[in-house]
Amino acid sequence: MKKQELDHVLRAAGRITGERQFIIIGSQSLHGKYPDLADEIVKSAEVDLLAAKRPGRTEWLNAIGVYSRFHETFGYYADPVDEKTATLPKGWKGRLVNLPPGDTEGVKGLCLEPHDLAIAKYVASREKDLVFTGELARRGILSEERLLSLLHQTPIDEQVRNRIRDQIAADFQAVKDRDSVRERDTAIGQKPAADAADDPEAIKARGRTEWLKLRRQAKTPSPTRKSTRARDLPPRTELEPDSGKSLDEDDSE
Repeated sequence: MKKQELDHVLRAAGRITGERQFIIIGSQSLHGKYPDLADEIVKSAEVDLLAAKRPGRTEWLNAIGVYSRFHETFGYYADPVDEKTATLPKGWKGRLVNLPPGDTEGVKGLCLEPHDLAIAKYVASREKDLVFTGELARRGILSEERLLSLLHQTPIDEQVRNRIRDQIAADFQAVKDRDSVRERDTAIGQKPAADAADDPEAIKARGRTEWLKLRRQAKTPSPTRKSTRARDLPPRTELEPDSGKSLDEDDSE
């Protein structure tokens, strides 16, 4: 859901209820800090809303809820919720983030801070919730240290707390593993310093050095080689003539 679509839902919610402030509980609350976030992470069609001043009017939002004419027309809708819908860390209301201004006709959206939202998702622990928290960690939106601090302030039993602690660790370990693979791939992609000796010019220079060394050795044959030539080889006049190239000419190639 795009920010302008969220604005549309708030505008309609204000007209129906007369309320000027709504708390946004679900994934769409990410628009508070990240109004331009990619669609795939805020792809749900519903906006979980709670009337901030008069919670009793929240139910009125069913008029633009799921399967309503509003939903059928625009493809998204309001989902009326209450404070018990999500399990949140203590003090979450004091951390609410104002939705950036938009075309809401003055209706304000108060969004969960991303770490509070993530804790609620870890507690719910549905498959889609864990995919969501993993994506938040991957994008660098969450701090592991901050999550663990808020987890300690969340009213849940120790068994659930331990399970969430393991899930947080797994999400951030996946990020570390990904970064490690990237660093390794980058290192492999770069030409090691030791490979510099194997570039074409270096190979050519080594070859010429070896060739000159062999030519020098050929000009000063050992006694053993001399006796071998004298015994086994035909006289000089029977050999093929030299090519006529001088050493200088070879060097110039």
